[in-house]
Order: sequence, then C-alpha cells, then structure tokens
Amino acid sequence: MDTFWNSRKVVIVGAGAVGSTFAYALAQKGVADEICLMDANPDFAAGQVLDLAHGLPFFPSVQIRVGETGDYADAQVIVITAGAKQLPGESRLELLQKNAAMVESIVDEVVAQNSQAVLVLATNPVDVLTHVALKRSGWPKGRVIGSGTVLDSSRFRYLISQHCNVDVGNVHAYILGEHGDSEVAAWSMTHVGGVSIDKYCPMCGNCQDWPAQRERIVREVRDSAYHIINYKGSTYFGIGMSLVRIVGTILQDQNSVLTVSTYLDGEYNIRDVCLGIPCIVGQGGVKRIIETELYPEEQAALERSAKILQEGLASLKT
Repeated sequence: MDTFWNSRKVVIVGAGAVGSTFAYALAQKGVADEICLMDANPDFAAGQVLDLAHGLPFFPSVQIRVGETGDYADAQVIVITAGAKQLPGESRLELLQKNAAMVESIVDEVVAQNSQAVLVLATNPVDVLTHVALKRSGWPKGRVIGSGTVLDSSRFRYLISQHCNVDVGNVHAYILGEHGDSEVAAWSMTHVGGVSIDKYCPMCGNCQDWPAQRERIVREVRDSAYHIINYKGSTYFGIGMSLVRIVGTILQDQNSVLTVSTYLDGEYNIRDVCLGIPCIVGQGGVKRIIETELYPEEQAALERSAKILQEGLASLKT
C-alpha cells in the first residue's frame, strides 16, 4: 500500500475540452507524477497528449502519456470527464440517459483491474452519475465522489467578493445540493473575513437593497453555465481548475473542505442520493461529511434538491 500511495498517478477518461483542460492545469500545478489521458478515440487522445508533451520543458516534472485500461490498476485517482456535452437550452438532468450507460461501462473496466483508486466524476448530470458509479462499483462511498458544487461554490465566492469589493480568498461560501437548477446557496454558512455575511453587510454600509442583491448573486451562480454555453458552446476552464483542486487535495492528503458530491445516508435528513455537501477530502476520498444546522428555508430547499435528483435516478429504472 505504501508503494501505491507514493505513485501520484492520475488517469483521465475523456480527452475533450474538460479532460484536456484539466490535464493541462494539473500538469502546471505539479501535484501529479504521471498523467494518463484516455478517450474513445485513441488518435484524438494521442494528439492531445502530444500537444501537452511539447510543453513539458515548462511544466514541473511530470510524465504525460496516452493511457490504457491497465493503467486503472495502479492509479491513485481516476477522473471521468467523458460524455455528451450539455447543449444550449438543455438541462443537466436531460443528459442522464445519454451518459449513464457510458459511466457504467467505464466503472466495470476500472473494477476489473482491481483498482484501489479514488474515482472522481465530472460528467453531467454529475450527482446522479456519481450515484450510478458508486452503486455499480460496490466501493465504499468515500472512494466515489463527484465534482459536485465545487465550481458553483467558487462562482458564489467570486460574485460575493465582487459585490463586497474584498479579496475572494477572504470569502467562505458554499453552494449545496444539485450541480444544477435546484442548487442551494447556504447563506447561513457564508462569511467574509470570519464575519457572518448577515453581519458584514450592515457593517460595510455600502450595500443598497441587500435582499435584492442576494437574489441577483444566487441567480447568476445558478445560470452561469447556461450563459457560458450560450456564449461559447461549453464550459471547461472553471471545471478544469475545480478538478485540480479536488484531485490535488486527494494526492496531497490536504484534508480540505470541498462541496463534492457524495452519498448521504441520513446526513441533513437526506438518504440514498449523492449531492454536493461540505466534506473533508484527502487521501482515499471523502473522510467525513460536515453536518451543520442550516436556515429552515435552506434545509427545505436542500431536501427539494435531493428529491429532484432521486427522481432522476428513478427515471433510469423506467
């Protein structure tokens, strides 16, 4: 086991815009020793790897190559980015039927290699597909996680920082629930410089009509992906960097608090569904779910979000 954990090997399944952007950002970060890029089109993967390899003189030391099924066996983290992309006007849940069978096929190949890796899902709808992958693998719930609302929380922090004119590093804020239309802004967990947002804004004195501004921020977070897709066809920079953050904390055992998608079994009064919730993430995946008391309206919204995801899961069985 010591030898396994000393090898910081990451396999990326899907060499498209998200997978290749993630590989590029991961290589620059310098937290992986080896990056294997796989795709249903081997020539496409080879082209992406060659393009990335030409930048090796400018990266921290890392090996980048085309992966194969056998690479699952000794990978520390396997990240699935493959799948049909979200089209303009299409919700993430509408992608479900397109991508569930593909995820199951990849998971079967991973399990067949007796992999001890952490499996990270980025394919949309990520929460439902994380649940599909978890059940298909039969692995402990902490080892199969989704990118969840890590990107949404980053968008939330950015917009609050812009509104408050404060460094985003001093903003702590989380989006919970579905990575999608039913996501929940946890204002009860939002702080600026250690001060609750509800206390910070009156203290700041520069905010006009704070309730309306809160609604605007939440709306912009929720609709960000739709705007980007309408502008340029797909999102990949933000999710690529989010995946670097998730994978980096696993490889380096950082015990970071991230709103990854994980299986709930009674936490927040929710069962048998995967959704974004604050978790301590490190070596081996999710180590602990952080459970706190939300505002009543936030708790109700989170339970509604879970119900929507459960309905998506149920649609797979019909």
